[in-house]
Amino acid sequence: MEICSSELKIGEVATIASINLDEIPLKLLEMGCLPGNSITLIQVAPLGDPLYFNVNDSHVAIRIETAKEITVTK
Repeated sequence: MEICSSELKIGEVATIASINLDEIPLKLLEMGCLPGNSITLIQVAPLGDPLYFNVNDSHVAIRIETAKEITVTK
């Protein structure tokens, strides 16, 4: 089942299925935000944005608009 990474619940682990290269910053790609890598939602900021993920053993904060461009498989 494919969903956006922004729809994950805290602690949920998924695999990145695809990304929108036009909307994803190069820095996220360099940190391992690539198809086939695992992604886990760790925390959500108090106002709901950004989302804090563990991507391929790197901890990154991703804005919700950017997280919607990352498709994951549970």
